[in-house]
Amino acid sequence: MSLRVAIVDDQHLVRAGFRMILEAEPDIEVIGEAADGIGGVDLIARERPDVALMDVRMPHRDGIDATREIVAAGGATRVVILTTFDLEEYVFAALRAGASGFLLKDTPPEDLVVAVRTIAAGDALLSPAITGRVITAFVEGVASPPTGGEPEAMGSLTEREREVLGLLARGRSNAEIAQALFVSETTVKTHVGRVLAKLDLRDRVQAVIYAYEHGVVRVGRSRPAT
Repeated sequence: MSLRVAIVDDQHLVRAGFRMILEAEPDIEVIGEAADGIGGVDLIARERPDVALMDVRMPHRDGIDATREIVAAGGATRVVILTTFDLEEYVFAALRAGASGFLLKDTPPEDLVVAVRTIAAGDALLSPAITGRVITAFVEGVASPPTGGEPEAMGSLTEREREVLGLLARGRSNAEIAQALFVSETTVKTHVGRVLAKLDLRDRVQAVIYAYEHGVVRVGRSRPAT
């Protein structure tokens, strides 16, 4: 069964380029395109693709508002924000809007394909080129410092699950977490799934936000807060 992808971008050449790359893959189908956020929301509500590639700055309605409405609708479509190095403030807004990943517009074709498959499989993705910058800037300048006591849901996590959450928040991949904790990647995937379920989070991106907003990890700490 093919992965169904929608492309929302106001630049025709960008849409055409992404379509060409994705449709060269036997398991990916581009089900439609839109040139602004309004058209994007309508397209996704109608076609319900697995993944939507969403530009940020577009006429009539930007990608952040469109992403927020798509996520709020509760469908299965997962949104990947297309960004550039000079749009970090939009990345933070997209995090809060519920985006499942971020890609630079100059991402190599093979990485675009991997990203679509990764997101469609239920994982979240931050482009390696921006992960560190996003996390650092988010926690230093955007996220509010934690206030009050620890959320009740945190009490349901085991010590190992807390460790996994802390490493997730620092942008570690499953392989890196497995290496740090001396366990298999399969075990890590199990722990990640339990963390997301217990904290009622959609994906790893939301886990990053949650961990910093609730003081699980803090800027300058090498280990999760205890």
